[in-house]
Amino acid sequence: MGIFNFFKPKPQKVEDVSNEPKSIYHIFQEQIDTGMAEHKRSPLGLFVSAFAAGLEVGFTLFLAGIMYTLLHDHVSEDAMHLILSISYPIGFIFVVIGRSELFTEHTTLAVIPVLQGATNLRSLLKLWGVIYLGNLLGGYIMAFILAYLGPDMGIISQEAFYHLAHKLTKYDWVIILGSSILAGWLMGQLSWLVTSSQETISRVIMVILVTALIGVGGLHHSIVGSIEVLAGVLVSDKLSMMDYLHFQFFTTIGNIIGGVVFVSIIKFSAIKLSFKGNKENISDKEKAK
Repeated sequence: MGIFNFFKPKPQKVEDVSNEPKSIYHIFQEQIDTGMAEHKRSPLGLFVSAFAAGLEVGFTLFLAGIMYTLLHDHVSEDAMHLILSISYPIGFIFVVIGRSELFTEHTTLAVIPVLQGATNLRSLLKLWGVIYLGNLLGGYIMAFILAYLGPDMGIISQEAFYHLAHKLTKYDWVIILGSSILAGWLMGQLSWLVTSSQETISRVIMVILVTALIGVGGLHHSIVGSIEVLAGVLVSDKLSMMDYLHFQFFTTIGNIIGGVVFVSIIKFSAIKLSFKGNKENISDKEKAK
């Protein structure tokens, strides 16, 4: 399920337990195999897993809101930003452990089989639609829960929700688009890093490093950001649904561009050109014999 899925246990081969790093061709083949498995899954199974992911990444807002409420009056603005950035990976770690489907991973994972010719664009758009809808609905529920439960319990202030939402919506569309392209690029890159990692702890570390970078950079993520902005709209009159829709549209487009163009297409092209070069070298050697 997603880039973190390992479907049926397979008998380990010698190379599976080796400490040797995986070759780029090995990583590429794993991306294709896992991506094709996602394309073949039932829409209902994808939706439920994506719905779970939408709920799970909402814990990023939960932790960030608590940290802001507790500490914003006691630390500097820069220190607060770093604390919130450190809080950012928690929801993504839950997705890793839960092996749920997150839309931004599939801007790379689900695209590779299409570029390879193993499946078609229609299947890709269907898969994207199911996962995106599931992520959003799960995220909406989490936003409603936190927006009303947090202030009533005194653990997350309304100011915290507004702060986290406003820092995402205050920019012009060009800035949001560019920021979300970078975020999509990083999330697509995370797919390759996770696949190249040999052990679970290595994968978790990769998730922490990449998503913390997104947090430190204040980049726009279409699923986590959706939860943050919607919660801000629910508790503050300073934000409207138009702010949410403006954010969501350009962030989604940017995440897709970042993952598809800067990871899927570029890496696919590099591997194919390298493979073609290797075949030509082998052919030349055979002719020389």
